[in-house]
Amino acid sequence: MSGAALVGYSSSSEDESGGSPGAAGGREEGAGGCSGGEPVAHGAGPAQTSMPIPRLPVPDSVLNMFRDQEEEVTDDSTKHGGRVRNFPHERGNWATYVYLPCDIQEELLELRELLISHARRYAVSLTAMEEFHISLSQSVVLRYHWINPLVQSLKERVASFYRFFCTASQVKVYTNQHKTRTFVGLEVSCGHSQLLELVSEVDKVMEEFDLPTFYKNPSFHISLAWCAGDLTDKLEGQCLQELQEIVDGFEDSAFLLRFQWDEIRCRSGNKFFSFPLR
Repeated sequence: MSGAALVGYSSSSEDESGGSPGAAGGREEGAGGCSGGEPVAHGAGPAQTSMPIPRLPVPDSVLNMFRDQEEEVTDDSTKHGGRVRNFPHERGNWATYVYLPCDIQEELLELRELLISHARRYAVSLTAMEEFHISLSQSVVLRYHWINPLVQSLKERVASFYRFFCTASQVKVYTNQHKTRTFVGLEVSCGHSQLLELVSEVDKVMEEFDLPTFYKNPSFHISLAWCAGDLTDKLEGQCLQELQEIVDGFEDSAFLLRFQWDEIRCRSGNKFFSFPLR
C-alpha cells in the first residue's frame, strides 16, 4: 500500500555478535593447548593450578542504564484489533517512519464517522484511525544507535522547505503490502509536487543508511479508517462511489479538506522528532 507497508529491515553485525571483545578469537593458544607466554617446566614438581577468580555482581545502576534503549514487545494481534506485525520484533530494533502530522478537526471526525457508518451497509466494520497524517517514508527498522544520526541527517535535508497547503478530497481504498489491512483514505489532489520534493529528500536519508526508499509513483493520502484483512472487493465499486458522494456533499468540504503543513515528524519506537517548516 502506499505509505502503510512495514517492509524495511537492516541490522548491525557489530551489535548482533553479542559477545565481549575477547569472547571469540581473543585468546590464541599454542599447538599443545597452552596459552603463549611463560614456558612450561618439566620435572620440577607438581603443576600449580590457579584458583578461578569469582566475578563481582553487576550493580543495578549499570543494568538499568540502557533500559530505555530497547522495548519489550509481546505480539498479540487480539490486543490490536487484529493487526499483524509485518516484520518480527527483535530487541534493539526500532520501527521508524517519517510523516506530515494532520491537525484533527471536529468536522473531519464527523465526516469520518459518516463514512464508517455507511461502510457497515456493505458488511465492512471499519475502525477509526487514532491520528491523521501523510506518510513520507515506508516504515523501516533502525538499530538504536542509528536513530540520532538519521534524525540529524533528516533535519539537515528538510531545513530549507517552506510551509504549504494541499487538498485531499478523493476517497480511495488501500491495502498494505502484505494485504493484512485495508484502509479508506482521502487522496491528495493538490500539493502533490511539494510532497514529491519532500519524499526525494527523505529518500536520500534512507539511502545513507541502506534502508528502503518510498514507493514509486506514490498515492499520497490521509487514512481515515481501517479494517483487518483485504476487503477491497466490498469497499470498491458502488460502496466507494457512495462514500465519495458523502464527502462531496459534506458541509464546507472544500475548506475542511484543505490542509496546511507546518512541520515534518519522525517517529522511532516511542520517540518523536519534529522539524518545523519555514
